[in-house]
Amino acid sequence: MAVAGNFEVIRDPLWNNIRVDAEALRVVDSTPFQRLRFIRQLGHAYLVYPGATHTRFEHALGAYHLARRALTLLGERGELAGIPDDELVLVRLAALLHDIGHYPFSHTLEEAGLPSHETIAHQQLRHPELAAALEPLGIDSVEQRVEQLIRGTSTSPLQGLVSGSLDLDKIEYLTRDARMCGVPYGTVDADRLIHSITVVTRPDGSRTVGVHEKGVSALESLLFAKYQMYRNVYWHHAVRSATAMFKRLVRAAIARGDLDAAWIPHSTDEALMEAVRAVRDPSLAARLRGRQLYKRALDLRAAEVPAGGGEWIARDPDLAERVEDQLALELGLEPGELLLDYPAKPAMLAVELPLLLRDGRITHLADESATGLLTIERVADELHMSARCLRVFVARPAELNRRAVLRLVEHSAEEVGAELTRGAPLLAVRD
Repeated sequence: MAVAGNFEVIRDPLWNNIRVDAEALRVVDSTPFQRLRFIRQLGHAYLVYPGATHTRFEHALGAYHLARRALTLLGERGELAGIPDDELVLVRLAALLHDIGHYPFSHTLEEAGLPSHETIAHQQLRHPELAAALEPLGIDSVEQRVEQLIRGTSTSPLQGLVSGSLDLDKIEYLTRDARMCGVPYGTVDADRLIHSITVVTRPDGSRTVGVHEKGVSALESLLFAKYQMYRNVYWHHAVRSATAMFKRLVRAAIARGDLDAAWIPHSTDEALMEAVRAVRDPSLAARLRGRQLYKRALDLRAAEVPAGGGEWIARDPDLAERVEDQLALELGLEPGELLLDYPAKPAMLAVELPLLLRDGRITHLADESATGLLTIERVADELHMSARCLRVFVARPAELNRRAVLRLVEHSAEEVGAELTRGAPLLAVRD
């Protein structure tokens, strides 16, 4: 880390030199931010892609770097006229702090039913050290305004830089994740995209972040890279097996009182892993540690699943766990030896952005007038379904009736719950 005046320069393998200004340095040196050094960006993906050990810390610095670049370019073009300097500081800091509330192991524990990382961000932003780092800025309600930018609820015209269809977080994580995993899928023309970001004025006179028509091709490449990364990395079957195992492990530890749920948001990957290895039944933790992952007993593309079927697997972890144990019983397995997985990201390729046309007119990427400019959005649902799979993982070999599982998942959460209450076998095939 090189020191230069009232800022420092951090060497980064992706963006080369990242300049960190004084107000950001105070944040970086706080305990809540330093915790991010010990939280891997991609959770258990390192079990499949050994290079995926990068952390939320360097990703946050990268997002901050891109925010500085974008604001500099907008300022040079005069597009920040009328926006207070305080607002620019808040946007840079919100980009730096956007992941401050993340749990260990990426989004796994949110899937397990713990409070959202936005809720945890609210707590972390009010940590005494972080509050002390922000206080010298002299900005009214600074924690609240940063939190609003992170949540996407700010009225700032620059909200879209922090949370939106083309926010800098997406550009950063797709580029970094692809580089560290060693895959070509996340290739993004980051420079073109950042140069294409603009501030447009809506018909009601308000201003917001949009994209220039010249950047549409780069935006489309970003969206396709996102699809490819979900299909090949984030939702890779072995990554999802490890994720399902860890969810079950943590939920069981909390239920037995072996683990304090209130402690988890303040822990790190290794601290949490050590804690679950010390629980009364550490067998699942030992399997994860040794990469003895559950295998697929069934793997169905979303297109094979009845429309709307199985959504309760992702939405209701309590119900999913009850179903898992009933299915295990019917297959002669022990509780916890069968796990369901059906990850969902319906807005994966959604684009809600104003579009500045070359002739100066402003339209919207979702409008008919923009038809043909962004072709990927027209096949967004199909791509989401192509990336998504419903899987049944098992600890030991087991034969599953494909038809019976399809019949099970086409039922609603209420119907499945009623079947469990009646004690009816879930794998019975009924015509």
